[in-house]
Amino acid sequence: MRIVVLTGAGISAESGVATFRDADGLWEGHNVAEVATPEGFAADPDLVQRFYDERRASLATVEPNAAHRALADLESRLGDDLLIVTQNVDDLHERAGSRNVIHMHGELRSAWCLACDDRFPWDAPMATNPQCPGCAVPNLRPDIVWFGEIPYRMEEIQTALLAADIFVAIGTSGEVYPAAGFVALAAQAGARTVELNLNASRITSAFDEVHAGPATEVVTNWVAGLVK
Repeated sequence: MRIVVLTGAGISAESGVATFRDADGLWEGHNVAEVATPEGFAADPDLVQRFYDERRASLATVEPNAAHRALADLESRLGDDLLIVTQNVDDLHERAGSRNVIHMHGELRSAWCLACDDRFPWDAPMATNPQCPGCAVPNLRPDIVWFGEIPYRMEEIQTALLAADIFVAIGTSGEVYPAAGFVALAAQAGARTVELNLNASRITSAFDEVHAGPATEVVTNWVAGLVK
């Protein structure tokens, strides 16, 4: 049984991680265009670096919740037959014990050197304009996929979706593509599709099975039912 799980902000919300943006289009008080686009970075790199420095530092104040741990437990049973594709840039899946994780939108604890094109783990601030540990050029940016950029490892994700027996979307809005199109792709390939979400998403009607409620409840219950 091969399972692909897509996770969004809803799985980390109960850990205290702020969701990406609220109804008025702001992300923690900032216009998304200012802090989550290449144009915003070009216009005010100091603002963008400080914003992500704060988000990166805040990871030390949150912990994985029961939903993250349930998926890690499922991976311990299924091994490579479980793939987590996350839209989240936090590291809570890994801290819960999951290893087979694709961060399609990048990671807060990763840096990208625009001089040598290398990517590497990073926990320190970037607003201080630090040097790349590889090429020594001070030209780093957050390794985050911004609006207008191509998500990471899309071919690998598509291959997994086409081979999946079950596709599960957890805590996603169904508004952001290409992730919002994963359910249709998996369904066309014959997978059973499941949505686990606090509220109905934009694409709830596309799923075979829907369970509504907090992630810590619906994910743990779904995993328990699958492995019993």
